[in-house]
Amino acid sequence: MASTQTQQKAARSRRGTGSYDERRIALAESALRTLGELGYARTSLRDIAANSEFSHGVVHYYFRDKTELIVFCVKHYKTQCMHRYDSVVQESTTSAGLLTGFADKLVQTLTEEPSMHRLWYDLRSQSMFQEVLRDDVHDIDRGLEDMIWRVVSRYAELSDGRPLVESRAAYSMFDGIFESTLRDFLADRSGAVDWIRAQVTSLLPALCAPVDSASN
Repeated sequence: MASTQTQQKAARSRRGTGSYDERRIALAESALRTLGELGYARTSLRDIAANSEFSHGVVHYYFRDKTELIVFCVKHYKTQCMHRYDSVVQESTTSAGLLTGFADKLVQTLTEEPSMHRLWYDLRSQSMFQEVLRDDVHDIDRGLEDMIWRVVSRYAELSDGRPLVESRAAYSMFDGIFESTLRDFLADRSGAVDWIRAQVTSLLPALCAPVDSASN
């Protein structure tokens, strides 16, 4: 016990250093597949170690418990997801191009990484019961909200309009569509991909209006 506590204190003292953070990221990327398959409640540090190249001792050295590891993993993955849309926002020169690019990115991440999104929704649900998760989940949610708002704001700019709703409302609508589609996709229900594409391409224009109309 004393040895474990000493290791954890030493690890915490190195947080923020390059090699330490790089090792945590490597562990997180290795753990994501297991976490995505088993979910928050069914996964332990031993499960993660058993399905990776890292020993249980190494995993425990860098993370106090499974909650710290899972939160770190989801934050790392979601941060990467958020930045994927930056190129769509920055490179689109027309509202139609942005609309198509945004819908394509949503479909891509839905179909290629459904287990990662399932893990995020699992963690967010658990935060309603476990206070220790709430601040981190809130931070991830706000980051996703900011990402959606960049898309909405850019679409409004390209269409010579302005958003009709606030950022939180816009995020809630897109998030609801995505979560609903994810459930259908995981259940192998037909039409999920076509449905989300249709909803996104209808919703984004509906959230914006020409400046003259919006000011009336």
